[in-house]
Amino acid sequence: MTSTRTTLYEGRYLKLQSRNGWEFVVRRHGVAVIVAWTPDDELLLVEQYREPIAGRIIELPAGLVGDEPGHEHEDILDAAARELEEETGWRPGKLTEIMQCPTSAGMSDETVLFVLAEKLVKVGRGGGDDTEDIVVHRVRRSIIDQWLDQHRAHGLAIDPKIYAALYWTLKT
Repeated sequence: MTSTRTTLYEGRYLKLQSRNGWEFVVRRHGVAVIVAWTPDDELLLVEQYREPIAGRIIELPAGLVGDEPGHEHEDILDAAARELEEETGWRPGKLTEIMQCPTSAGMSDETVLFVLAEKLVKVGRGGGDDTEDIVVHRVRRSIIDQWLDQHRAHGLAIDPKIYAALYWTLKT
């Protein structure tokens, strides 16, 4: 097999490439996904509209690494801290890398790094930057399953990375 890639399209954040007859998306930057439990044992989740699914989704706080002017060479843990505070209003005192994994290996080279945020301090309102409309949810560990089921029943998409984070949390 040949390893030559052909670029079919290139946008600001993504490239569509082809190799060996397989089309796939290449992401320019890494992605940090933050697993953050408040001091009251609540998981921080965000709800926002996502254009590709034309609807709202419940997700873990997350963000691209190096996607903002002045942050092009930012460390992934610094990006995780920045995104957590921007999206939720909580600042982590400690960040630990959990695991890195592909999001959709049949369609993209994108990998995400799950980061555990600990020693959280509430410092703001959250809600994202001027281009985002983020609703912050604080969900108690004891009701997380029912809470997710209820929101799915009301038509919201649930990001499966939440379940990966819950599995990891219960395992440790």
